[in-house]
Amino acid sequence: MDAAKRLATLNRIRKLSQLMDTSIRIPLIGFRIGLDPIIGLVPGAGDLISTAFSAYIIYLATRFGIPRQDLTKMIFNVGLEAVVGTVPLVGDLFDAFYKSNIRNLAILEQHLMVVEPELEELEELEELEELVSINS
Repeated sequence: MDAAKRLATLNRIRKLSQLMDTSIRIPLIGFRIGLDPIIGLVPGAGDLISTAFSAYIIYLATRFGIPRQDLTKMIFNVGLEAVVGTVPLVGDLFDAFYKSNIRNLAILEQHLMVVEPELEELEELEELEELVSINS
């Protein structure tokens, strides 16, 4: 996979992680939740759907050759959220606070900063080009 595709995949992971964990700001208190705890409110199927989204994010992360120890941490994060999420109401509150997808994104980004720092440089270059094209 070339650098542009790798960056597109990383951005897809970022967007999905934010959608699931931090996309909605609760007025007055400023706390952010995502679709994960909302979907989890649907009895039975909600937690399964949320876990499937999280598994897809992990699948995308494997394209970056993430080490086994990091992959294990990511699977643990999703597994913990899935297990605790099955407890009515308490599980949904846990989902809102634990944010496994954002945690997994941080693990992936930390790995990429070490092995592929050029991705961040490419991203900065693309953002600059975007700004120039908007201002033109």
